Formats: sequence, C-alpha cells, structure tokens
Amino acid sequence: MLIESARLNSFLDKPDDLPSVDNIDEKHREWRHTIIRSAEAMELIFTRGVAAKLINMYFKTVFVCGGYATHERVEVLHPPIDAVLLISLNSNNIGNRQDLWKKAIKAKWSKFTSDEYEEVIAGNRELIGTESFWKIEQYWQGYQ
Repeated sequence: MLIESARLNSFLDKPDDLPSVDNIDEKHREWRHTIIRSAEAMELIFTRGVAAKLINMYFKTVFVCGGYATHERVEVLHPPIDAVLLISLNSNNIGNRQDLWKKAIKAKWSKFTSDEYEEVIAGNRELIGTESFWKIEQYWQGYQ
C-alpha cells in the first residue's frame, strides 16, 4: 500500500520513466513525503530515513537485481543507507569524510530528517562521481 501510494510500482519494467539525474533528489523527497503521509493515515510511524530505505530497497530489488543495473536512470537511484554502510564508510575513512559519516551514525539512519538524509546522499555521490550510484554498496559490510 505504501509503495502504491507513491506510485513507485508504476515504474515496473519501465526504467526509461524513472527520474533523470537532474531531478532524482527532488522526486525522492516527494516520494518520502507521500509515503510518510500514507503511513500516518494507516497509523504507522515512518521517519524520512525509514521511508528512504523502503524506496531504495524497492528500487534495488526491482531494477538493480532485476537486470537494469546499467540503465542510466537506474544508475542514479539512491542506494539503501543504513548503519552497516555508514559504519564501514567511517571506519575506513572513505572519501576522507569521517566528519559526515560520524554525524550520520550519531543521527541514526532510521531517524534521519530530510536534510540529514540528503547530506549523506550528497556525500555518497561525491565518492562515486559519475559511476553508478550503486557502487557505494561495495562498502556495505553486511552478510557478503
């Protein structure tokens, strides 16, 4: 129901319809807002960080794992952000941005405000440059 409320399911098998690099961040903010409003209507508590994780995991499953990982619009989708990734980025001093990673760890991904989430996304984007945004997951040290 939450996925449908933000119309994320309308992109199934349509990566050409995804937002471009120029408006992905703005669209992601809209999706988070819609999901949070829908969750509230269902008497669920969703933060910006949790809404972002839902969106990012959905798109990862549908597009990255679904055979579209190299599509130019899939490459700019936000990767899932969680404590495992943030701790790895910090402990390995990735991008010489321990200030950002420590701040994000302290804020806790699941409690991120939009500004905190977007700051982490911008920091990740700095690391990756023009490569596929999904490459940041090489630092995720979960069950690999």
